[in-house]
Formats: sequence, C-alpha cells, structure tokens
Amino acid sequence: MELGKSEQILQIHASLVMAVVQSIHNPEFRPQLDQVLQQSAQNGWQSLVDVINKIVAGNRDQALLNGLDEEDAIIVDSILRGLQDPETLPKSEQSGDATQAAPMMARLINEARRGDHSALAMLGTMAEQMSGAGGDLANLAAVIKDMIDGERNVDKLCTRMGPQGESLITLMLSELAQLDTH
Repeated sequence: MELGKSEQILQIHASLVMAVVQSIHNPEFRPQLDQVLQQSAQNGWQSLVDVINKIVAGNRDQALLNGLDEEDAIIVDSILRGLQDPETLPKSEQSGDATQAAPMMARLINEARRGDHSALAMLGTMAEQMSGAGGDLANLAAVIKDMIDGERNVDKLCTRMGPQGESLITLMLSELAQLDTH
C-alpha cells in the first residue's frame, strides 16, 4: 500500500512530533528536545524550530501554520492535533515497520544518489533523528551516506546491526537493486 505524501512526511518526522508533545506533557524531556531543535536549526529548519518553540511556550493557534512550507506545516499540524488528541499522533514504534520504511528510504537514497537535493536533505534530517534514537536506528543513520555513495555489501553495512537493523538494510538493498535496474 502506497502511503500518501503527508503520511510519509509524518512517518519520517514521527519522533520529532512525539518529542515535542512529550516534552510539553513531561518537562523533564525538554533538554533532549532542545538538542534536537538546535540540530534542526543548524540544518536549515529554523522556521520550523521557531514555531515549535512557540508551541512549547503555550501557543496553540492554527495561525502558526501560516508561512510554513508544506512539510513544516504537516509537522506543526500533527503536533497541534496531537496535543488536543493523543490518538492522532503518528505511531513511533522503535522498530518501525521495516516493510513500510525500506521502500521509502531506498527511494530517497536512490534520488539522493542522482543528485536530488531535497531527498538528500530529508535523509540528513532522518539520520539526525535516528542517531538520537540510538540502537539499530543510530547504526542505520551511520551507513546511509555509504548507501548513497553506492555501497551495497550487506556484510559491510550490517557490521554493527542487530536482527531488526539487518532486516531493514536487507529490504532496503533489495529495493535499491530494483531501482538500479530501472
């Protein structure tokens, strides 16, 4: 099943959305959120960071969406809806659904390899968030650049992976192989 663009954006940024909502409900999470926001600002997401800081400070006005690009607006809208109704929050299971994530990440890696700057930026943001999650996600973040550079050796890519990470990388490599033949 093909995910819509909004769902893909939310899937990619689920951990950010969850971190914002969590830190509003539990101030002890604020230092981690501040770190993520600082890194995001350094990577060119300043307008999103500014709006998130307003939300954390208590602003819940829909006018916060004004002037944001499509991706930022989807993220901010998800945060605002999640604060009103936690059921609307994107599901951010640590393992994630590899069958959903692999094709999307393979497509982004393939597009980045071909010089698509927005795919590269999106992968950079994802890698940032995955690094913060630790475990297999952090290890995956560490090998994304190798995959963009053309590395396809499963043993090299999976040296520090657990079983879930290996399965995700294997799925991504199989997707990339299909994309490389088209």
